[in-house]
Amino acid sequence: MNAPTGEELDALRAKAQQDHRDLRSRIGRLSDDAIDLILRDARSHYAWTDKPIPDGLLEELYEITINGPTSMNTLPARFVFVKTPEGKERLAKSLKPQNVGKMMGAPVTAIIAHDMNFWHELPFLFPHDDRRHLFDGNPAYCEDTAYRNGTLQGAYFMIAARALGLDVGAMSGFSNAIVDEEFFAGTSLKSNFLCNIGYADETALFQKLPRFPFEKVCSFA
Repeated sequence: MNAPTGEELDALRAKAQQDHRDLRSRIGRLSDDAIDLILRDARSHYAWTDKPIPDGLLEELYEITINGPTSMNTLPARFVFVKTPEGKERLAKSLKPQNVGKMMGAPVTAIIAHDMNFWHELPFLFPHDDRRHLFDGNPAYCEDTAYRNGTLQGAYFMIAARALGLDVGAMSGFSNAIVDEEFFAGTSLKSNFLCNIGYADETALFQKLPRFPFEKVCSFA
């Protein structure tokens, strides 16, 4: 634990507050085009062009994703970018037959996982207050925290990918047990879901499925 204190802490807080004021004065909201790109008109994709994704773009994708908020800054998500033919063959063992082609055709498939031992990193991630005692010997709380926050990070990952001009197609039609055995045996990592990323072949798209209106699923209290 090496958290700043005193005048150093005051200066860091003041800078963080001013940085946020500057950001909001510079950008009041995203443009409608930007919102369309990341969510409103975005689509899940199942077919892909052969345009590759440079490793540098994957690194940029991670740098954006990691800034999304998580409980106590736990950051439990771990990402495996499966891109080699050997890696794809290993991953294919876990997939339902109808999903194999979707995965094999994508330039990269990310395994979105979470580390059950995430809390060991809290002295670095949350240095101002030692919260490790909340997780030590409490596997149910570890699982709940890792799964919830790792899933959040997976959603940030998808939005960040779209913001960078990539297309995504998340998949849950696979065996987590096989993925964990193939990629995470002997570790504290568990898979959550898969996400194909690349540049889509739009000819595989069908019409967008319905969404609920506000009044059906929202309420005020």
